[in-house]
Amino acid sequence: MQKRIAHRGLLAAAIAAGLAFGVTPSLAATVLKFSHTDNPGGSRQAAAELFAEKVAEYTDGRYEVRIYPASQLANDPKAVEQLQLGGVDFTVTAPGTYATHLPSLNLTALPFLVDTFEQGWELYDNSAWLQGEFDKLPEKGIHILATWEAGFRSFTTTMPLNSPEDAVGEKIRVYPNDMIRWTMEAIGFQTVVMPIPDVYLGIQQGTVSGQENPVDTIKSLRFYEVAPYITLTRHVYSPLPLAVAESTWETFSDEDKAAFTKAAQEAAAFSRELVRGSVDKQLAEMEEAGATVTVPDVGPFREAVETVYEQARGVYGDDVDKILADAKAIRDKMPAE
Repeated sequence: MQKRIAHRGLLAAAIAAGLAFGVTPSLAATVLKFSHTDNPGGSRQAAAELFAEKVAEYTDGRYEVRIYPASQLANDPKAVEQLQLGGVDFTVTAPGTYATHLPSLNLTALPFLVDTFEQGWELYDNSAWLQGEFDKLPEKGIHILATWEAGFRSFTTTMPLNSPEDAVGEKIRVYPNDMIRWTMEAIGFQTVVMPIPDVYLGIQQGTVSGQENPVDTIKSLRFYEVAPYITLTRHVYSPLPLAVAESTWETFSDEDKAAFTKAAQEAAAFSRELVRGSVDKQLAEMEEAGATVTVPDVGPFREAVETVYEQARGVYGDDVDKILADAKAIRDKMPAE
């Protein structure tokens, strides 16, 4: 008993001494959960690790971002639901996943909106229409912090895909997104909705003939192993908005909000450069592993999907022309070389 009292006395003396010199005793960091579906070696994980590091730095260690990759906690749609319910604090996923809760965001997956990474960055950072839609998400329990990169969606299939004619009668995996589904059907595919963790096995078992995703995702999730024909149509620009749960965001002080935003934006810049700079290397590595990489004549694919814009107007009205106008202005201002 005397030893215990002595230890308490020493601890109290140490704290008092620290306070006397202006030192605040360290407290346990608040742990925040970050869920995503990328594998540990992927670009999302690399950006998430940088984000966690910067959050710790900018909040003086008061917050710890604990990362759960590879769908450990949830697939993409479930992660967004958990974000709304407070089960996770952060997730990063394609805009179409958030569109389940704000349908207008489906329009970000309209085909061939932009042609270059730089045009895509301008669209997501400065489109008046898109920023206005993001501003509606807090009402749904979702707060967008920054947009990370994944790249342009292209195909991996079990058969060559040189033109839309090759798609006729084949089944393609899609996620629940009107634009993607309509685009695939316009090209000629039959669509099958499937969570991304099930896609590799789905292709392997012949449930679908392939899938479409950015090169970084194709490489990270090894889809080229079971669907070795990689066709670079680049039909949809598909970056990854990083979201924090609105319920978590509301607990932050203004200073902490600034710190998390700064960390997210720095991780976004890192993610963008990492993904853009990795595409050629990733394609070469997949070719060395046995994949066949093809750059087709995109003209027939563009022509095939023309009907999608009119389909979209029938559901989403004037919003279609707003995002098309923003995208055209960006393409005109920043023409592809």
